[in-house]
Amino acid sequence: MNYQPLNVRLIANPIAGRGAPGSIKRAVDLLKDKVSLSTFITQKKGDAESFARQISSEFAIKSLPPTFFKGGQVGILIIVAGGDGTINEVINGLLASGISDVMPPVALLPFGTTNVLAKELGIPEDIEQSLQLALAGSSKKISLGRIVITRDSSPVTRYFCLMAGIGFDGAAVHGVKDGIKKISGKGAYILSGISHLAKYSPPLIKVKTSTGLLTGYTAVVGKARCYGGYFSVTPKASITEPKIDLCLFGGKTRRDLIRFVNGVVSKNHLNFSDVFYGKFTEMEIVSDREVHVQTDGDYFGTLPLKIDVVQDALSVVW
Repeated sequence: MNYQPLNVRLIANPIAGRGAPGSIKRAVDLLKDKVSLSTFITQKKGDAESFARQISSEFAIKSLPPTFFKGGQVGILIIVAGGDGTINEVINGLLASGISDVMPPVALLPFGTTNVLAKELGIPEDIEQSLQLALAGSSKKISLGRIVITRDSSPVTRYFCLMAGIGFDGAAVHGVKDGIKKISGKGAYILSGISHLAKYSPPLIKVKTSTGLLTGYTAVVGKARCYGGYFSVTPKASITEPKIDLCLFGGKTRRDLIRFVNGVVSKNHLNFSDVFYGKFTEMEIVSDREVHVQTDGDYFGTLPLKIDVVQDALSVVW
């Protein structure tokens, strides 16, 4: 379905990557003569989610004038100019009040450090090309992962479009310092990963699925193939499929973990005897010790948790 937006809401993160402020200005210059444009510039973590929540509140049917509808679709487009963390915030802001058939579609201007979702969808990092795609591309439904941490009496829910990492992955993200991340980008994650590798002593993770109980020491639950750029831990995942892919690693030692990482780099890890891979619609993950969790590259919390899939949760233009 081709989508021609009448109104554009641009949510932009000026610290998403090097050169982001200039890229945002360029995007505004290109858009302002083509559409009715409203721009929201983030200043701190959480702003993109707040802006998206504010925008989503406009789309209660009773509050929309007829001119906002074209052929049954909301005549508005949200463009996210930033990285995967900004996109994750926007998704969670839009879905804060639940799934809606009149939720406006989202398009991407990949200005971040890694831009995993853009790579997954084949969205170019060139500003003019990605804007052209945003304005003239097709709107398609994607399915999202929904993760609920159940440790406290008040469960915390987040949606993710790429992956949730449990164990070493989550611990490495937990160890990233915001100040270093702003300066070095990917390097901050590498430094944290090396630090945690040196003291790697993982607790056992238990994954309760529809086919039985699985155990391992680090897990990635994927909604997309790409991971951290061009690597793929869940290569059979599809962002449009109503499934979540589980890659569970059974190795406990540092040598095992290095072997697993090398397997991912060489695209051979699914052939390892201590790697489980499967597709599910829901699962519960627990441990007797503290285990950290990240979603879409941002820290989330610790086990226990439940994960399921939300089919056709959001429309994305690409």
